[in-house]
Amino acid sequence: MTGSPGRAQDADQAARVVRAEWRTRQLLSAAARLMERDGFHGVSMQALADEASVSVGLIYRYFGSKEDVLLAVIVEVLNAFDATVPAAVEAAGADPVERIAAAFRAYCGVINTHRHAAVLTYRESKTLGTRHRDTIKSLEVQTTAPLRAAIRDGVEAGLLTADVDVELFALDLILLAHAWALKHWYFGATLSFETYVTRQTALALRAVVDPAHRDDYRHLLAPRT
Repeated sequence: MTGSPGRAQDADQAARVVRAEWRTRQLLSAAARLMERDGFHGVSMQALADEASVSVGLIYRYFGSKEDVLLAVIVEVLNAFDATVPAAVEAAGADPVERIAAAFRAYCGVINTHRHAAVLTYRESKTLGTRHRDTIKSLEVQTTAPLRAAIRDGVEAGLLTADVDVELFALDLILLAHAWALKHWYFGATLSFETYVTRQTALALRAVVDPAHRDDYRHLLAPRT
């Protein structure tokens, strides 16, 4: 007895969605590598097609222009932050300091996965039009919300020093996460990813955890690496 036509159509639709998502990731990964190496203006759609081993026509099925490809590369990283960081913070429990450490690790993990795209964001986002840049800025602010909330909670609970600037410290941590990509030529040759995250976490938290509570976070402030 065969299944109903409706179920078969649903299965076909699900398979098409999976293929489209896989193809999109393939194209964006190729674009990030190529644009980081040759620059946005040095990359043609044909070069991107060659890099991804697809036809130019297939690329235009997914993206209307090269600028659309660049925007999608950048937004993919921001979407990864949006999916990964809140889950990591939630899994860390109620302690604000633990949540800060978990958020930073999650940011670093996304950057490690998308190193080429992270570098491209800094190098080429100015190429985008004002509307696209505004979209990126809005998404960046949105992705820092869980980290800012954890820092604010830490200050209010007296776990962090009262003079901590929540916005500044949050952005400092984001920049430290991006530094794994921006300076990977150096850090990658001298530190493992795990060591980088652990040492940067300790360095950052030692500057803001209230002295009265430092013993409670010795595993973060003075880790063994």
